Amino acid sequence: MLAKGGSKHARWKLRLSGWTRLAVIFLFSVVLAGYVLGPFVWLASSSIQNEREIISVPPHWVPEDPTLLNFKAIFLAQRKGVTYETRTQADPVSGGYIPSTAKNLLPSLWNSLIVAVSVVVLNLVVGIPAAYAMAKIRFRGRSTSIYFMLSTRVIPDIVLVVPFFLFISRLGLLDNVLSLIITYLAITVPFTVFILMSYFESLPDELDKAARVDGCSRFQTLTLVFLPLALPSVAAIVLFSFLTSWNEFLLALMFTQTIASQTMPIVIASFTSDFTISFSFINAAGVVAVVPPVLLAVVFERYIVSGMTAGAVKG
Repeated sequence: MLAKGGSKHARWKLRLSGWTRLAVIFLFSVVLAGYVLGPFVWLASSSIQNEREIISVPPHWVPEDPTLLNFKAIFLAQRKGVTYETRTQADPVSGGYIPSTAKNLLPSLWNSLIVAVSVVVLNLVVGIPAAYAMAKIRFRGRSTSIYFMLSTRVIPDIVLVVPFFLFISRLGLLDNVLSLIITYLAITVPFTVFILMSYFESLPDELDKAARVDGCSRFQTLTLVFLPLALPSVAAIVLFSFLTSWNEFLLALMFTQTIASQTMPIVIASFTSDFTISFSFINAAGVVAVVPPVLLAVVFERYIVSGMTAGAVKG
């Protein structure tokens, strides 16, 4: 009887410790999720509030009187004249205030898309062949090329601002989206090559030899054999290149002066330099800015998950 009672007590104790562990994990998961998602929830919520609700204490996470005036202003700012008189007559508290640079938001969105998509495409065009060559072709100077490429990622981007500026000014590309594409490529291509090279090196050399024996050229071996297997890494590269180009602020601030080349981070930052700040309008612009990256992440979700689990099972 004592033995049975002791074993039963031990089972309950073990079960209780398991529940405690699960409760602790659940609690930390909730805290982490709240910490990560909290700013995004507030961004979305405050974008449909007026200024009175945003500055209220305590804050209203659920809008009491939701409005789409901020998003309407974004898409009507091109047609609606925004002058000193109309801005001073508008009441910021009611949500009717439109910043003087609101008309630049949609053109800057288009500039950001042009730059980000161009950087992604050129990254793949340059990075995939370079990564395959470094991973599967033994040539003189291969190790030196790899170390030189990796050394570029050790240098902080802020150190490269002046050299980049001198280079772009000599080319006559200041206030041109090409200046951003060139500089962003210099930042992202080494990372692209490193990630893809590591993935190609993890694939057996027998695949390369078999394809060559079957008569495939180097280009055919890359496109028909290795590239389909590397889709998870390619998806990660697409996301990294797009987000880097989409969110970059410092170089865009240095190389662009007019709306002909300014990207969305620069224009959104200009909303804070007006004589009155509309937090609701800025947050609505922030919601518009996060839509393309979120859509891209949803499109490549399947490849991202498969890339995270690649190599976990061997058999």
